[in-house]
Amino acid sequence: MSLQPELAALVLLAAVVHATWNALAKGSGDRLMTVAVIQGSQTVFALFFLPFVPIPTADAWPYLIGSVIIHTGYFYFLMKAYEDGDLSHVYPLARGSAPLLVAVMTSVLAIETPSTGGIIGILLISVGIVSLSFVGNGHYPSGSKPVKLALTTGLFISAYTLCDGLGTRTGETPFSYIVWTFLWSGVPFCMATAYVRRKTLLGDLALRWKYGTLAGFLSALAYTLVLYAMSQSAMAYVSALRETSVLFAALIGIIAMKEPLGLRRILAAVAITLGIIVMQVAG
Repeated sequence: MSLQPELAALVLLAAVVHATWNALAKGSGDRLMTVAVIQGSQTVFALFFLPFVPIPTADAWPYLIGSVIIHTGYFYFLMKAYEDGDLSHVYPLARGSAPLLVAVMTSVLAIETPSTGGIIGILLISVGIVSLSFVGNGHYPSGSKPVKLALTTGLFISAYTLCDGLGTRTGETPFSYIVWTFLWSGVPFCMATAYVRRKTLLGDLALRWKYGTLAGFLSALAYTLVLYAMSQSAMAYVSALRETSVLFAALIGIIAMKEPLGLRRILAAVAITLGIIVMQVAG
């Protein structure tokens, strides 16, 4: 049940691309507007590909509608988490909890049942990712509220992963679902942002559109690779490999932003690497 080598390579590439666009978003300052531009640019990109894919089948529409609703909830709780906690703490906790939740959901719903080795691999990857969110004394500096919001965000990540993973398996080609997902998933968030920033919208867009559009392209590329992989293989394994983007983001911080390496990051990298090996060999 382990991922085929070519699919694993695609997902790891997606993780690197995902980490890159998050580094761009982190350096932009205004996260709300940057995320809105990212989502809006993905809708524009989808328009270019719309003539080349068939209209989704009737079986796909419940997943598409569900994906829009879940993504809206994800963006809301992610922004709320960032209001109360730091990116370096909230992000790994949200992303690291998602693979385990996907594994539980797919097993409970009898969609897929990872092997014992696969579960151990997913657990190692998740523990490694989540460990990156802890500060030196093992506690969060802002109390429990950011933790609760981050875990809620992780629940939404796992929910849209499951929804989109099943959606890509409808119809003749997964690319129909992928294009239509990008077309609609960010629309409610963009509309809400436009309303909230209505007095400064044009000025905010002028400052953020370059970073946001580039990040939007990279984000769309990364998620396209992930969705294609989920249409071909086990969602829990793809989710676990995808979230290694948190480790790649940490590496970008070390290399490009001169952040300290630290023992915690070394141990996290070891746990994630071992998890990938176990998942692929024993999964």
